[in-house]
Amino acid sequence: MAQQSKNFQVAIVGGGVCGLVCAVALQRVGVSVQIFEAAAAFGEIGAGLGIGPNAVRVLRAIGVLDEVLRKCNPGDLRPRGFTCRTGVGEHRAVYKIPAEGPEDQGIGIHRAVFLDALVGVVDPAICHFNKRCIAITEPSPKRVLLHFSDGTTHETDIAIGADGIKSSVRKYILGGVDDRLAFSNTIAYRGLVPHATLKAAGFKTDLRESPACFMGPSKHLIVFPIKNDEIVNVVAFAARYDIPIGAERLPDGAPWVEEVTREELKREYDGWGPDVTILLDCMPEKPSKWSIHVVHPPLETYVHNRVALLGDAAHGMLPHLGAGAGQGIEDAYLLSRLLGHPHTNTDNVKSVLQVYSEIRRPRAQMVWDRSRLAGSIYDGHGPHGTDWDNVSQDLEGLFASVWHHDLDADFEAALGSLRGRGAFPAGVVL
Repeated sequence: MAQQSKNFQVAIVGGGVCGLVCAVALQRVGVSVQIFEAAAAFGEIGAGLGIGPNAVRVLRAIGVLDEVLRKCNPGDLRPRGFTCRTGVGEHRAVYKIPAEGPEDQGIGIHRAVFLDALVGVVDPAICHFNKRCIAITEPSPKRVLLHFSDGTTHETDIAIGADGIKSSVRKYILGGVDDRLAFSNTIAYRGLVPHATLKAAGFKTDLRESPACFMGPSKHLIVFPIKNDEIVNVVAFAARYDIPIGAERLPDGAPWVEEVTREELKREYDGWGPDVTILLDCMPEKPSKWSIHVVHPPLETYVHNRVALLGDAAHGMLPHLGAGAGQGIEDAYLLSRLLGHPHTNTDNVKSVLQVYSEIRRPRAQMVWDRSRLAGSIYDGHGPHGTDWDNVSQDLEGLFASVWHHDLDADFEAALGSLRGRGAFPAGVVL
């Protein structure tokens, strides 16, 4: 852990994957940080999590990749391409997302396992639980005051909202009214199935060789192995394309995540091919049903004064490129590098946060847009519709644009911008 070397302190609201990655990265560059988590302990809902090659590079750079691999299996770090197959009929392969060399290595891991690895490298003394942030005020031009639901407060120099899609910090960024939380018209059914159970039931698709995307009209399934290939993570999507995102809302009080019957899920995919039928027959009796929400329309900025957003709080997106967590990890990496830079101090930190937003917004929004596009292609609503033999033309390059982005170039661009506006000294390179 680096010795604290900054004249400012950071408070992170939210102790999920992105909040903890940011905390670890800040600790490693000598920035004093405190984490405020609404729950009674760190924990993640959900099942499998895809960590793409871009995010793997960040985990390696901040020194936690080995910790993550120790919690799963070193063999889980491998090229993570997958094969797109027709969902109806005999599941013929129509496109393979290329992933071959070390630069394409990703990780399939259970969310709780990933979080546990991060918790192991965070100083427990900086973690505060049962702290649900409900408001943010500014007691002075250089201070931020967090207000929690238990009546307590915390004063700091910089606040980072890593509090997820339902972010309370985003409301502050938007001036008090959050009108950017939208239902995506997409449902996801999730469950975990033992690989041996699938094989015994006659499932033929080789997921160890290549995870699968079964594509069909307005629906698709993403299926990939985790836990040393012993468990298969299943996410079955069903979407509407006749109305725009945000046109409909869930009824007041309706849960975003609920348990449903396996029969409901099977009805959604009635008439699909043999492996899909077997897969759904083997799902848990009560899979979880997720009503996926996104941040839409996009934010004009991720920052206001000394408060910044990262991850889903800033750009919650559809999961169709497996890139949502990775974008939050990229956010945390750039933000920590900028805050830890020798020229960053309490006087110029507002400019530093502004540049963070200017660099990250176009990148994250590009991934947001392409994730939406990918889902529409899988569901037969892309440029080639349900002409499955030609959807490869629609998918070409989508994943490469996410996986192979130059994060160091982003950092250098940010430094150049800070020098150009006089926040950092010109001509001084450290």
